[in-house]
Amino acid sequence: MNFICPEWPVPAKVRSLITTRHGGVSLPPFDTFNLGIHVGDEAEHVMANRKRLLAHLPDMPKWLNQVHGRKVVDLDNEAVLEGDAAFTRKTNVVCAILTADCLPVLFSGKDTVGAAHAGWRGLAAGILEETVLKMGGAEQAYLGPAIGQNAFEVGEEVLEAFPGERSAFVKRTRWHADLYRIARMKLESIGVKQIHGGNYCTFDEASRFYSYRREGKTGRIGSFIWLED
Repeated sequence: MNFICPEWPVPAKVRSLITTRHGGVSLPPFDTFNLGIHVGDEAEHVMANRKRLLAHLPDMPKWLNQVHGRKVVDLDNEAVLEGDAAFTRKTNVVCAILTADCLPVLFSGKDTVGAAHAGWRGLAAGILEETVLKMGGAEQAYLGPAIGQNAFEVGEEVLEAFPGERSAFVKRTRWHADLYRIARMKLESIGVKQIHGGNYCTFDEASRFYSYRREGKTGRIGSFIWLED
């Protein structure tokens, strides 16, 4: 299968899937299932890929203009889709996050689902905490494919952005950050105890995922969650 179906004990009405780089029509370096319209790929290829995706979703996803911040979009009441997380209480409204190393986080709450784009800047800005707050709480979270600690070499400015999560960093020639551990620590601190996923590395798994750190010019995978009728 070209998609990942997250395995987490959410209610049956909560549906989610994550794409890989396989199953589409985009040409190198975006081969083949690039969903990002902003990365330099041919627009007709991206649209063809999104059309293929639609066969697996109840409706077209609500694509966000992601800005590496902490703005959370209420898809049921806001028309401007700019931010780094979104949530909904309505059925068949699809929350969507695009990534190529940053961490996608899916949330299941009481009659609410959400998704967040959590690179290190978003994590430092509080995107996960803000998403859970705006959702009115989250019972579970799923950590999708992101760059792993061994590959994620960072500078002092990243270390300094996480004074409460120093244990998520190891020093080699430079610092290496563990986005999954940072996310878990932040989620646990606000009461989200059921946290799943976090077992991938987009940098190392070149045959399966895009990686901006590895390739520079590359595509984007998508992480999606919605409530089914």
